[in-house]
Amino acid sequence: MNQNSLLSRINSPRDLDQLTDAELKRLCAEIRTCIIQTVSKTGGHLASNLGVVELTVALHRAFESPKDKIVWDVGHQCYTHKLLTGRREQFSTLRQENGISGFPRPYESEHDSFMAGHSTNSISAACGIARAELLKGSNRSVIAVIGDGAFTGGMAYEALNNAAGLHNLIVILNYNEMSISKTVGSFARYLANLRSEPTYLKTKSSLENILDHTPVVGKGLKKVLSSSKKGIKNMLYHSNFFTDLGFAYLGPVDGHNLEELSRAMNWAKNADKPALIQVFTTKGKGYSKAEQNPGAYHGVSNFDIEQGNPDFIEEDSFSTAFGKELERIGRMDKKVCAVTAAMKYGTGLQYFSSTCRDRFFDVGIAEEHAVTFCSGLACNGMRPVFAVYSTFLQRGYDQIIHDAAISRNHVVLAVDRAGIVGNDGETHQGIFDAAYLSHIPGVTVYSPADYEETCIFLKKALYEIDGVVAVRYPRGSEPKLPEFQEKNTDYQWIGEGNCLIVTYGRISADAIQAAQKLGEVCPTAVLKLNRISPLPEEAVKKASQYQRIFFFEEGIRLGGIGEHFLNALNQYGFQGSYTLTAIDHFIPQASVESSLKQLHLDRDGMIKTIVEQINEV
Repeated sequence: MNQNSLLSRINSPRDLDQLTDAELKRLCAEIRTCIIQTVSKTGGHLASNLGVVELTVALHRAFESPKDKIVWDVGHQCYTHKLLTGRREQFSTLRQENGISGFPRPYESEHDSFMAGHSTNSISAACGIARAELLKGSNRSVIAVIGDGAFTGGMAYEALNNAAGLHNLIVILNYNEMSISKTVGSFARYLANLRSEPTYLKTKSSLENILDHTPVVGKGLKKVLSSSKKGIKNMLYHSNFFTDLGFAYLGPVDGHNLEELSRAMNWAKNADKPALIQVFTTKGKGYSKAEQNPGAYHGVSNFDIEQGNPDFIEEDSFSTAFGKELERIGRMDKKVCAVTAAMKYGTGLQYFSSTCRDRFFDVGIAEEHAVTFCSGLACNGMRPVFAVYSTFLQRGYDQIIHDAAISRNHVVLAVDRAGIVGNDGETHQGIFDAAYLSHIPGVTVYSPADYEETCIFLKKALYEIDGVVAVRYPRGSEPKLPEFQEKNTDYQWIGEGNCLIVTYGRISADAIQAAQKLGEVCPTAVLKLNRISPLPEEAVKKASQYQRIFFFEEGIRLGGIGEHFLNALNQYGFQGSYTLTAIDHFIPQASVESSLKQLHLDRDGMIKTIVEQINEV
């Protein structure tokens, strides 16, 4: 970084106070350049971060972090925040192993008020933080920054409904998808700027006080003026939803105009009730390719800045293999429906949505609704497939039990990003789905290890099994597996030996390689489970005859498949030794390869575990 740059002088948010308005604009340009250059190397969330540069600068100018608390919804728009809060020198390590996270992390900085990674939680968290401030006798401001996409999730409305009395709460609604008409928008922005002026607030308060103390006509006149004002506001804003919930509302505000943002935030600080500011921003601002196609630049891998990131859809991936197969099935079967929670491209459903448009449903960031919606489709004769990342399916757990499994409605869950996902870190690892799905009676779970198996078990889930069926598969490309005579089976037995490795999913390839490598030193067979719940009884029965079993699981240990397998073995009188290698902690950001290595879930780790156990005897 240029040592003469303005950004090099920002070591804490208070350094912003020393900059002129012109310098602040220059700083915003430098921040955008830094974000583009860094994300092109590390990957990350680009368009959303480029859209909130001015908003973040204005926040840190108007408020005093960490005394005032800023809560970022999802958190994938916090890069400018990190640059301004003492992490500029570490920014090149973004999303890298032992580097800084791509999301807010309180243990990383006192300026990160709340951990984030999933959407729609910011207002709820901010309500709790704001209430705690009031209970402690403090009036420090608590600011929730939330995007319009997150407003498709019900949790945001639950929080708004419980914000009454929190005069220290400020919600900033970043609206970056839809524009308002030019005429109404210009007039509304003019009034928003007028209402945010200190002279307006002072005059308004004085006028209300005078009318309250004017005999006979004062209160009546105040009521007439108030009714007229509400009518005009409703005409301009098309809704009084926020004011009906008890919020002071201001908007629309240009989210790239530092002067407007500053006035709006000062207005919010002086409100005597919870305040909501609606700002309009442009995703990807400052990088033309991201502005033209913000969806493609939402989450990106490393890319060439000049050429852009045209290959944002990975052709060689489980998601693509699944998406193309579902599209093929959908063309032949008019009952098949596809559902996503705002992740069409991430889950590979762009193929189905193009060909079978009337049977494709994007419900927004609303996983709970998605599960129950699928159950409604199923109970009326359709074949719904809900494609969702493992980490986000957690939000629909109650609905899987209550609205789908109990009624045995035939819902197919295509669980993407199952297992370790890499550089997005703790909040995005898909390590819990195998455990929590296998606890639910009547739910069938398949865990394919390559593309062919993914397609096979998707068809099996749609046409051969009743009730809730999950097909879970990892992020990225397929591992190389040996050719099997029959893939459409609940399990496969590979080789013979005195020891037995049991595993499932992506790491099956490593298990097979480990068994081959052990060779004559320790002849080892491999049981590759394809159906992990319910466990195939024949496989368990055969495994119970072994004296040494090593179970390797790319999932959580407690309640996981490895523990289920041991319980099933014991029912067959298993008397041998059993070693379970699984995950027992949250996994920070790192590459998938590095994480599996550290967890002893790669080939060499499996070999080391087996050899050490054998040598102990």
